[in-house]
Amino acid sequence: MELHDPLARYFARIGLAAPVAVTPGGLAQMQAAHRQAIPFENLSIPLGEGMACERAPVFAKLVEVRRGGFCFEHNRLFADMLEAAGFAARLLLARVLLGDPPELPPRTHCLVLVRFGAETWIADAGFGGAYAPPMPLVDGARAVSGDGAQHRLRHLGPEGALPGAWLLERQGPMLATDGRAQSDSAWEAQYVFDLAEVAPADMALGCHWSTTHPASRFTNLTVVSRCLPDGFVSLTDRALTRWRKDMPPERRALASPAEYGAVLEAEFGLVLAEDEVARLPLF
Repeated sequence: MELHDPLARYFARIGLAAPVAVTPGGLAQMQAAHRQAIPFENLSIPLGEGMACERAPVFAKLVEVRRGGFCFEHNRLFADMLEAAGFAARLLLARVLLGDPPELPPRTHCLVLVRFGAETWIADAGFGGAYAPPMPLVDGARAVSGDGAQHRLRHLGPEGALPGAWLLERQGPMLATDGRAQSDSAWEAQYVFDLAEVAPADMALGCHWSTTHPASRFTNLTVVSRCLPDGFVSLTDRALTRWRKDMPPERRALASPAEYGAVLEAEFGLVLAEDEVARLPLF
């Protein structure tokens, strides 16, 4: 691939030297590299930058400017790059149940459906709650992530029925999440989804609600996270948590804008100017 090729620039961004095999193993490799390299973050909201989910601005922000993003940005980019690499992929919408919301939430998460001949898989490079590996779309399918957590798919019912046709669950260490998990040992719902086709307007609507509605997590908290090969590092407002398998966890509150900026760069590869950090409603 030439340097000007968007796929080449994407692979350079996520630290892979060449396109992966168009197989479930290649999908898993590409997703892990994406999530370990590009942080999940909503800094654009408190900074007043706005957030878009169209192809061009997402590529520019996450690849060329080397920022992070939230699910509508991550999985828009991931689906586009999967297609460019030869995968048959399309987007799906989901309702996030992590944290046990009091009411059924709107479809404000997206993920990717990938087909390998007669097999169908789901992949997700943009779930901020925890790392969920690609899984075959089969009732009872399970996968284990590098942090030791187990993940399970359950088929709930017909397409179009509430809350959704499919449920993703997780059982694993609470600290390898963004703080919404409530147990180390119980199976906890992550999100529900169905397989309906998704139009660009559907993506735009979910993106708009997530970035503007007063009930949205992203208008109430400043969040940054990155998946590690064997763990998770997250920053919720000023609270930093770093968890790695078989290592003592680190938990501390950041005391100053200078410390916050240093952690953004060291842990997440994000560089903000001093005046940008000062504009965050944290100190």
